[in-house]
Amino acid sequence: MDAGALAIPIKGGAVKKGMYALLKGKPCIILSVSVSKTGKHGHAKCHFHGKDIFTGKKVEDLESSTHNMLTPIVTKTDYLVIDINDEGYCSLMDDDSVERG
Repeated sequence: MDAGALAIPIKGGAVKKGMYALLKGKPCIILSVSVSKTGKHGHAKCHFHGKDIFTGKKVEDLESSTHNMLTPIVTKTDYLVIDINDEGYCSLMDDDSVERG
């Protein structure tokens, strides 16, 4: 894996519910996956339903189960709000008691 990568390739058939994937170029959490039977060209199709992690909008996409798609590298950090100044800027603290402003 490239240290600067924002997304890594994964086969369409390996993407499961609860994973993250790029659907129509948007980073989404996968809500459901349905797989069609192998067609006349020899590839099953995966129909993905997901929710954009930034906007919350639902996104649908269709991809061959044998083709690569991208899964974004997602890290989640929780912060505690410790102060909001008069200008609306927040001071935050992470789990290691490190402050960010």
